[in-house]
Amino acid sequence: QVQLVESGGGSVQAGGSLRLSCTASGRSYCMGWFRQAPGKEREGVADIDTDGRTIYADSVKGRFTISRDNAKNTLFLQMHSLKPEDTAMYYCAADGAISGSGGCMLHEDDYHDWGQGTQVTVSS
Repeated sequence: QVQLVESGGGSVQAGGSLRLSCTASGRSYCMGWFRQAPGKEREGVADIDTDGRTIYADSVKGRFTISRDNAKNTLFLQMHSLKPEDTAMYYCAADGAISGSGGCMLHEDDYHDWGQGTQVTVSS
């Protein structure tokens, strides 16, 4: 089991930026970011494999960038042009299932290890 610790959340105004980090206790081929807003189900934001291949949710394409430092087992999420609807608890996930084509799948049920979350609040 991989232990995950997120950091970097906070409160910003709409249009602002934040960078989330996630430190993992071990290496995982697929790692990702998910988020859950109050009263809503948890949804995938982005994920990435060790080769750098990425998947993004349509709602964040062009605004968020996922990256990782494999040597340091660290995952990042750079968020720009934040909107009030981005307000949520953001979770780091690891040990994601690998698709038949060798990539990751941005589905909550396919990830096995989760961090405690970091809150992102965007005000209008």
